[in-house]
Amino acid sequence: MNRLGGETSPYLLQHADNPVDWFPWGEDAFAEARRRNVPLLISVGYSACHWCHVMAHESFEDKATAALMNEMFVNVKVDREERPDVDAVYMGAVQAMTGQGGWPMTVFATPEGHPFYAGTYFPRQHFQRLLHAVSQAWRQDREGVLAQGEKVVEALAGQTGAPSGPAPTAETLGLAVRNLADGFDRRRGGFGGAPKFPPSMVLEFLLRHGTRDAMAMAETTMEAMARGGMYDQLGGGFARYSVDADWVVPHFEKMLYDNALLLRVYAHWWRATGSVLARRVALETAEWLLREMRTPEGGFASALDADSEGPDGGHGEGLFYVWTPAQLREVLGEDDAAWAASVFEVTGTFEHGTSVLQLLADPDDQARFERVRTALFAARERRPRPGRDDKVVASWNGLAIAAAAEAGALFDRPELVDAARAAAVLLDELHTVSRDPARLLRTSRDGRAGANAGMLEDYANVAEGFLALYGVTGESRWFHRAGDLLETVLTRFPDGSGGFYDAPDDGERLFQRPQDPTDNATPSGQFAAAGALLSYAALTGSARHREAAEAALGTVSALAERHARFAGWGLAVAEAALRGPAEVAIIGPADDSRTRALHRAALMSGTPGLVVALGSGQSGAGPVDVPLLEGRGMVDGSPAAYVCRRFTCRAPVTTPAELRAELAR
Repeated sequence: MNRLGGETSPYLLQHADNPVDWFPWGEDAFAEARRRNVPLLISVGYSACHWCHVMAHESFEDKATAALMNEMFVNVKVDREERPDVDAVYMGAVQAMTGQGGWPMTVFATPEGHPFYAGTYFPRQHFQRLLHAVSQAWRQDREGVLAQGEKVVEALAGQTGAPSGPAPTAETLGLAVRNLADGFDRRRGGFGGAPKFPPSMVLEFLLRHGTRDAMAMAETTMEAMARGGMYDQLGGGFARYSVDADWVVPHFEKMLYDNALLLRVYAHWWRATGSVLARRVALETAEWLLREMRTPEGGFASALDADSEGPDGGHGEGLFYVWTPAQLREVLGEDDAAWAASVFEVTGTFEHGTSVLQLLADPDDQARFERVRTALFAARERRPRPGRDDKVVASWNGLAIAAAAEAGALFDRPELVDAARAAAVLLDELHTVSRDPARLLRTSRDGRAGANAGMLEDYANVAEGFLALYGVTGESRWFHRAGDLLETVLTRFPDGSGGFYDAPDDGERLFQRPQDPTDNATPSGQFAAAGALLSYAALTGSARHREAAEAALGTVSALAERHARFAGWGLAVAEAALRGPAEVAIIGPADDSRTRALHRAALMSGTPGLVVALGSGQSGAGPVDVPLLEGRGMVDGSPAAYVCRRFTCRAPVTTPAELRAELAR
């Protein structure tokens, strides 16, 4: 076992038995490179990454390749999910040098950490030749290699984030919709061609925008994703992306962040339209989260692997999920198998005559469908399961808390709210730095917190999750904890020009301080911070938080007309800012059915960015925890709702119909 055996990252532990003498990221590796006077070989990946496994099997488990690596380099293995800052700065170098990026990421760097050559996946023989070539260059042209590293660092330091502009206006959001329409695949849904990733943040913006064109793009895309192979038609939940433009064949890993974002947006689609498909997909995805992703400590695991063992003992991508006609017959018998093959499109869409299940249309015989689906799911459960990365990432759990809390409230599923609360407790109690409750640790595993500091996305998404949980439960603990985290956002992450860095000012010094204001697979930290700051301002009336949110949205104005796909969450937050957002104070006993009816009416309104505060209305109940509740009381002994915008409130109402009318104004 090399130096990775004591790590908490499942990805690093996958490499603990490699013949490569891996170091985890840290000063020990840099010191060893300086002592030996050799370059660093930095390999970055994550546990659910298919090509990371391929390169590991071909090269890192190969004794001859490992011997070359150990002789010529100090080798550092990095889990990109534990260290997104390290991943970000070196991915910037890879993209600058090669014009593209991806994982596994392979970077050769000086003992100071300056990258001078980089790439992604290399087949074994190519990789061995590269090791020799880089080592030879280091020995024979040391000054040239060092100069190249300095040039790369200088070039990256000269790059700035996306340009900023004024706060977005209604015209800005209209331009964004038109820009999205230009790249929209009207026949198949989604944006651009293959591969197609779920545009979760863009979908949230389109639903909030709500015009006919925006809704058409959102609904076409969500239906196509839900009916294709990217969605697990038996067990619920979405794969990472589709390798084709038709949403047929997925890249099979399932990520927590994708499913949290998609659960929330499908629930919002149902809220906006009453779509039966949206409700089914949201509930199945929520059930998958609870069934397969919860950890014993109450958090949510990071990912399920793409690869698993097949029935013949082989190992490969997607084997847990795909089917052949013969496998259908084995489980269902001839008649049901033929019917299921037609319903699920088992026509050889994947490798070796197997098929990814699709559901392009709802079957006529629903009872038969449920019987067949149940039988196939039970049979699949007996297959060898994909590996699970069970580390808890604060940021992604924040996304899951928001999604589960809202879905639980909308669909009247208290078990989802309970799961959201349990994850919030874990983050609050285990991921909080003991000497400073306003600081977060990024990861934990098996009830043991990791050592890595939280990034901007951790603070922002956890604050967002806590605020959503407060709006559903009325438990003021989560409101206060969100405020603590946002205070850290405002003091440790600002860039001095209205935006935010992705890493704190007291974090580890890398050759570049990472800052990417655009969305990727998850909301950018900057846009996520803007959303949480705006919600907190709506609950408190804080001008400081509101102004910080609006300043952070300046990037949206710069991106909307030409690059709206990379600003989806910022656009969604801008919709909320332009609508107020609506602030609703619900006053009444929690056990009163009239209070609950008003609360549900508020949550069901779909008004962009709406925040809800809950107060008992009972005299002598103590000081008001949330400023939006200050001075609000029941009306003639009846529970009441106050609708406000920027802390200017209209007269209270006492019925759900009146509340809906107020929110529609």
